[in-house]
Amino acid sequence: MTGVLDAAPALLVLEDGRVFRGRSYGAVGETFGEAVFTTGMSGYQETITDPSYHRQVVVQTSPHIGNYGVNDADAESRRIWVAGYVVRDPSRIASNWRSERTLDEELEAQGIVGISDVDTRALTRHLRERGAMRVGVFSGAAAERPVDELLAQVHASPQMVGAALADEVSTDVDEVIPAVGEKRFTVAAVDLGIKGATPRHMAERGIEVHVVPSTITPERLLEVGVDGVFFSNGPGDPATADHAVDLVKAALDARRPVFGICFGNQVLGRAFGFGTYKLRYGHRGINVPVMDRTTGKVEITAQNHGFAVDAPTDRVSDTPYGRVEVSHVCLNDDVVEGLRALDLPAFSVQYHPEAAAGPHDSAYLFDRFCDLMEAARAEA
Repeated sequence: MTGVLDAAPALLVLEDGRVFRGRSYGAVGETFGEAVFTTGMSGYQETITDPSYHRQVVVQTSPHIGNYGVNDADAESRRIWVAGYVVRDPSRIASNWRSERTLDEELEAQGIVGISDVDTRALTRHLRERGAMRVGVFSGAAAERPVDELLAQVHASPQMVGAALADEVSTDVDEVIPAVGEKRFTVAAVDLGIKGATPRHMAERGIEVHVVPSTITPERLLEVGVDGVFFSNGPGDPATADHAVDLVKAALDARRPVFGICFGNQVLGRAFGFGTYKLRYGHRGINVPVMDRTTGKVEITAQNHGFAVDAPTDRVSDTPYGRVEVSHVCLNDDVVEGLRALDLPAFSVQYHPEAAAGPHDSAYLFDRFCDLMEAARAEA
C-alpha cells in the first residue's frame, strides 16, 4: 500500500474548468464520472459498494475517512461501484476489531482511482452552487499532462442524463434469500441495483425473496412474485427505464402488491404517468429529513438519488391506475419522497429504508409492505 504522505500527485478536473490538486488515494490512473457529494459521517464502505453510485465520483463531505477500515461483511454488493473517490483526510491506520484491511487497500485492489488532500468543503460548496457535473480524477503520469487535455477528456465523457445503467449493475441470475423463521410471503425483488441489506430486512419479516434480473419478462415476474413485487434502488436516468416501467405496469394490472424504493419510486411514478427530472445536486447522505404525510412523523433518512418524480404535492392525482397521492416529502426542498396508490396496493419511497449504515427510522416500511400483502391475500 502506498502511504498517504508519499502518494503520487493527483488532479481533480471539473467540467466547468475548476481544478483541485491533491494526492492519489487508492489506484493510480484516471477515471471519469459525475461528481456528487454525500454527507454521511460513517458508512463509507456501504456507500462505495452501493450500485446506485455506478458511474459517479463520490465526494465525502466528512473530512476524516477510513478510520475503521473495511471488511467482507459490510459490503452492499459484490464490488465497489463508485467511479472514483474523493476525500480530504484519509486515515493512516484502520483501527477497529472488525477491520480486515484498509480502505486504501480495498480501493487499490479493485482499481478505483481516488484523490485525497482535497478541500472537500470548497468542492462541495462549488457543486451546491453549480450543480452535479462531470469530472475526471487523474493521478501518477496522467496528472502530469496539460490541464486543457484533461478537461477535453472530461467533456468527452458521458452525461448522467439519458444514461441507462440499471441493466449494467443488475444480477444475471435469480437468487433466493429464504425467509427467517416461518415463511409468510413470496416476493419478486427486481434488481435495478439492489443493496444486500434490502432482502435481509424482508427475510427477517418472513418473506422469501427472489432477487431477479432487471431484464425479467412481465410473465415470469408475476410467476415469481406470488404475493408481491419489489422494485429496488439503482443508478441512471429513470427516463430510460422503459422495461422497468413495463414491469411495474404488469404488476399493477395484476393487482399484485408493489413496493418501490429510490429508482423503484421513480419507475412507479412513471407507470402512474408522472414525469421525472434531474435534481441540481441530488440528495446523498444519511441525515435527510422526510415527512410521512400519512402519519405526520418526521424521519431521518438515508438517500442517494440525483433524479426525482414530478408529481403534485398539493392534491390527489387521477392516473390510469386510479387515485395517487404524494405520501412523503423532503423537508429540505419539498422534493417528492414517496407515492401511495389509493385504489391499488402500491406505494414507494425515494429514500432507503434498509439504511445501512443507518439511520433506521424508516424500517417500518417493510412492515407496511407486509400489511399490504396480507390485505391483498385476504381479498383474494
